[in-house]
Amino acid sequence: MRVFKFGGASVKDANGVKNVLKVLRETGFSNLVIVVSAMGKTTNALEQVVEMYCSHNTLELEKEIRVIEKYHQNILAILFDDKQHTVFKKIEGLFADMRMTLKRNKSTQYDYIYDQIVCYGELISTTIISEYLNHTGYQNEWLDARNFIKTNTVYRDAEVNWGATQNLISDKVNKNGLSVTQGFISSDNNNFTTTLGREGSDYTAGIFAYCLNADSVSIWKDVPGVLNADPRVFNTTELLSHISYEEAIELAFYGASVIHPKTIQPLQRKEIPLYVKSFINPSNLGTTVKKGQPLEPHLPCYIVKKNQILLSLSSLDFSFIVEENISEIFNLFHQYHIKVDLIQNSAISFSVCLNDKFNHFEMLLNTLKAKFKVTYNTNVSLFTIRHFTNDAIASLEKNKNILLKQITRETYQMVTSD
Repeated sequence: MRVFKFGGASVKDANGVKNVLKVLRETGFSNLVIVVSAMGKTTNALEQVVEMYCSHNTLELEKEIRVIEKYHQNILAILFDDKQHTVFKKIEGLFADMRMTLKRNKSTQYDYIYDQIVCYGELISTTIISEYLNHTGYQNEWLDARNFIKTNTVYRDAEVNWGATQNLISDKVNKNGLSVTQGFISSDNNNFTTTLGREGSDYTAGIFAYCLNADSVSIWKDVPGVLNADPRVFNTTELLSHISYEEAIELAFYGASVIHPKTIQPLQRKEIPLYVKSFINPSNLGTTVKKGQPLEPHLPCYIVKKNQILLSLSSLDFSFIVEENISEIFNLFHQYHIKVDLIQNSAISFSVCLNDKFNHFEMLLNTLKAKFKVTYNTNVSLFTIRHFTNDAIASLEKNKNILLKQITRETYQMVTSD
């Protein structure tokens, strides 16, 4: 049993969908679950739909939906010669469902609305790919991931109910055939759609692999594998051919975009190897992630997270910032769903670099100002070097306005203002 994951970049157009077929022809179709993301930038576009809906911009809302619809219709027109093919009606039906969901919605909770709408990106992409595989002679079963991955009700960042999910996947997924399902999406006990966090399709692949006791997971990317730096940010990068689970978790935690942070944990528990490979050159070896294997080659790994917030707190009466204060502060971070990426404290001050992906920082600020002296910088960047060298640090710091830096045995971090 194998699990493949194809991201949005790999299926952004008709040629991308055809390339999925090419990859499968090289690697085999049997005993396989394919997890697919929304096509291209569809998730971004659907996020705009949610924004327009919540701001009651009805005219622009329908225009944006039509743009998304036209994008997928163009892909369909290239893939399917027969315009009477059932896939056209299926996609039309999904867009009708989305419009009806918006029309019938009574909730004012942004995160709930987000999950009910953004899920259509994956539902549409997998319907197209499943039908295309059937059309080309490769019979498969389309699975609605929401019927298999069950979660709590924390919308946009749901936690998996592993017991229920394990039972559903192991009982109902065909382990000998070919199945196509969605990344990122899931459902709660009331069958309302939830999502596993942005870029969560890798995590979906890990969940299915864990529950199926799969032999491997392969993530197909538009890069050769896991690189020691993001090629969109750094001019020179090198392929990491081997990584341990522990190293992959560290890289993902610090923000390496190739692997979702939660993906490795279920694979590690059952020692299921992960392969990160190029969908452009599927025969290339890519990167292997396994238990206990050393980083190869052993060289500095660079990670950057942008649009962060550097928050500094000190006591109003110059008393020490002690365990009780820190515990209270972290409870507030948890309450407002704000992720902490770096911590540094002294006797009377406490600084953290934050990721405010749910836009709750203003509410947090109002609470903190009642008890602490607060200073902060928005739109800062957090740079991390794993396995740093002095030369690597010197090169990274050059011409940067450094607000904070921190060094541990294996990791160097700095926060800079853009």
